[in-house]
Amino acid sequence: MHTPISVQDKKSFIQWFLNHYQLKKRESVWILNYLINHKKILTNVHFVREAKFCPRGIIITSHCSEEVPFRFYKNQLVTTDAEKSFHDIRMNQHEPLYIQLNFTKSYQNILYAAVLVENPFIPDEYFITKKDQEAAKQLLEKSLFEYQKNQLQVKIDRALDEKDQQTFQELAKKLHRLDNMKLNQPNLQR
Repeated sequence: MHTPISVQDKKSFIQWFLNHYQLKKRESVWILNYLINHKKILTNVHFVREAKFCPRGIIITSHCSEEVPFRFYKNQLVTTDAEKSFHDIRMNQHEPLYIQLNFTKSYQNILYAAVLVENPFIPDEYFITKKDQEAAKQLLEKSLFEYQKNQLQVKIDRALDEKDQQTFQELAKKLHRLDNMKLNQPNLQR
């Protein structure tokens, strides 16, 4: 379990952030300033990555980032209306609020890292990498190829047993085409 981040550390970070970044939506500045001035709310604020998975999350973006300007998530509902989220923050001060800040090199920023906590709501399968996806796709393609080849070989054996030359020739052509496909797809050759 991580050490809780103090209210003072959160407040200092938000002040630093507001002094160093211009936000895409001016209402985001109002929300962050409101948080700084309300210790009770700031106690329940948690900075996380991927706030979209949280029961109550906000994504705030600076001009130097390509991400969406603003999003507020609450129990599967999403809005870009900062005033609605501001109202929700005021009315539900005791509920946890998860904030994701998007700014240039946020992943490398020491000050941001110091206030970040692990997001307990991120699904396990979310971190499957492109490499993992590609490996799974190749395995599936290879398995499908092997299955098709085995099925054809069984049918070819049956045609030979039954001395059915026409079926044998048709199936042999299909097997030949399948083997040629394998030569043209390097991921099937492993």
